[in-house]
Amino acid sequence: MSVAFAERDSDIFAANRATGRIAVHAVALEGRTQRARVHEAGSLRVRFPNSGEALEAVLVNTGGGMTGGDRFSIGLDVGEGAHLIAGTAAAEKIYRSTGPDADMEVTLAVQAGGRLAWLPQETILFDNARLSRRIEIDLADGASLLMAEAVLFGRAAMGEAMNNGFFADRWRLRRGGRLIFAENTRLDGAIAEKLERRAVAAGGVAIATVLVAPGDEATLAPVRALESAGELGISAWNGFAVARLVARDGSALRRDLMAVLGALGQRVPRLWLQ
Repeated sequence: MSVAFAERDSDIFAANRATGRIAVHAVALEGRTQRARVHEAGSLRVRFPNSGEALEAVLVNTGGGMTGGDRFSIGLDVGEGAHLIAGTAAAEKIYRSTGPDADMEVTLAVQAGGRLAWLPQETILFDNARLSRRIEIDLADGASLLMAEAVLFGRAAMGEAMNNGFFADRWRLRRGGRLIFAENTRLDGAIAEKLERRAVAAGGVAIATVLVAPGDEATLAPVRALESAGELGISAWNGFAVARLVARDGSALRRDLMAVLGALGQRVPRLWLQ
């Protein structure tokens, strides 16, 4: 292939890739949380189905999923004393890539006295999908966060598996500008084979992480009392708490995840139940 044809194909590929950006700034006003600024771009949209004391935001990907080369950005900013519950209208599907990564960036910021619950539905990775995700969290002193992120490596109920692909997940949590939690996860190549290993997922294909800040052993006491269908590990340190879940399939993971959130006193968004 000539250089001219290669450059043309590259330009055509880039022009057909999806991009999307959501930025929401929520503020407290007269005892209620309201949207102060909302920015939407590309194939991402956000809707606000209720106007109670807590503001609920539902993110929608009008493109129906992501594939290699797509780039999405989500930013949630919760002002002093505001309360935002945010999630997605459906599971995010990451389809097969011919080479490039699908790129997802999530930025969460909560000011003093603010509360944020970030509760998206599952991210589903199809065979030969490639996803690179970064989650940056910035909490002021006195701010509160509860977030849950779940990933399915294929849809077991449909007889599908993610045999090969790439998944990179980078989390950073700062409190008052100080880094208190940093984690990198990377699975590459024969992912189904690696998930079978006892030290990885012991055959599980559905995982989730729940992060609570502030959090301590007392926060986790109701979670420790749960009986789970899959594996559940919990710990607290540095002023926050983490629960890890692994299950054989997405259905079992969702049941366990909803039980964990309930034990933490957090109702799930209504769209989770439909």
